[in-house]
Formats: sequence, C-alpha cells, structure tokens
Amino acid sequence: MKPEWLEVALFDLGGVLVEFTGVPTLLSWIDGQMRPEELWRHWLTSPNVRAFETGAMEPEDFAELLIAELDLPVQRADFLDSFTHWPNGLFPGAMELISEIPRPIVRATLSNSNSLHGPRLMTEMGLSEAFDFHFASHLMGKIKPDKEAFEHVMSSLGSIPESILFLDDNQLNVDAALSLGIRAFRVQGVEEPRFVMEEIGALRHSSA
Repeated sequence: MKPEWLEVALFDLGGVLVEFTGVPTLLSWIDGQMRPEELWRHWLTSPNVRAFETGAMEPEDFAELLIAELDLPVQRADFLDSFTHWPNGLFPGAMELISEIPRPIVRATLSNSNSLHGPRLMTEMGLSEAFDFHFASHLMGKIKPDKEAFEHVMSSLGSIPESILFLDDNQLNVDAALSLGIRAFRVQGVEEPRFVMEEIGALRHSSA
C-alpha cells in the first residue's frame, strides 16, 4: 500500500532514468580545470545554459557562447553534434521502475532540457508515454534549481509540497525542493531511486 501522503512521483531524467554523458565530456574538454561538483554548479548557474534551457536562445548561439565561456577546444558544429547525444539512452530497468509505481500516484518528470535533448528523450527513448506529465524547462521557461520551476509543477498538478516525492541527481536541485517542503532525495541511476521508493512503500511490491 502506498504511503498516504504520496500523490506525485516526480523524476529528474538525466542521471536518474537516462544515462547522461555531458559531465564526462565537458570534464575531458576542460582538462581538469574543475571538479565534477564545481562543473555542475557552474552549469546550473551559467546565464548561457539557463537562457538555452529556458527556450530563450537558439542552439547555434548557445554553442558559440558556451565554447567561449568555458574556453572549450571544439568547434561549434562538433560541440552541437556531441551535445545532442549527451543523453545516451535509458538506464536498464528505468521503464520497469516507472511501471511499478501504483495508481493513483501521478507519474511526472521535471527536467532541465532543451530543444536538442527534448525530442530525443520523449520520442526516441519513449519517455513521452511512460509518464502522465512532463515539465521540461525549455517549454516552461522555468529551470531548476529556481523555486519557480517547482511552484509551476505544484500549481499545474494542484499538489501541495508534502505530497510530492522528488528524485534528482543534483544536490542543488534537491536542496531547492526541500526548502519548499517537497520530500526530495538525491539519487543516481535506477537502483538508488528504487531503494528510496521501496523504503517508503511507493512501489507495487514494496511492503513499507
């Protein structure tokens, strides 16, 4: 039986359900100038990334500006080709995990995405039909870790913070959700969210 408080299971995509190769690629390009956590913080706070992933910038402009911002040793065309394929496919067991979430729990995603990644995630990887709602930054015009992104989800679903389980691989996003009263956990891959959900009784066969 699901916990009484749980109405919405809200997932990040990259790093949780989808293998995301962006950080290793960027780390190789910047050749040790930042640690992974520093790079993530820079990425999430970069004005150019935020503009692109809220739908306010074209891919070509984003590539040019980010290459300059991070002094990347790549050309625009090569960057865009690599960037488009940073989402590398679903982690094994991702779809099975989602299918084990019992109804009437709402299945939703909240992802910082963009015009290059979004179609691949939804269509090529088949995520569109696996969830009830998708909240993508480039379509909302709102981005994690800003509180407005989470407030948009709650308003759209008519949900209170305490009724939402949020699973994300980035601590900045988890902290932002926690500050609003959302029950948030930092997880990576499929096994960690499965463990969290089994512990709280949020899967069909869990007994908590």
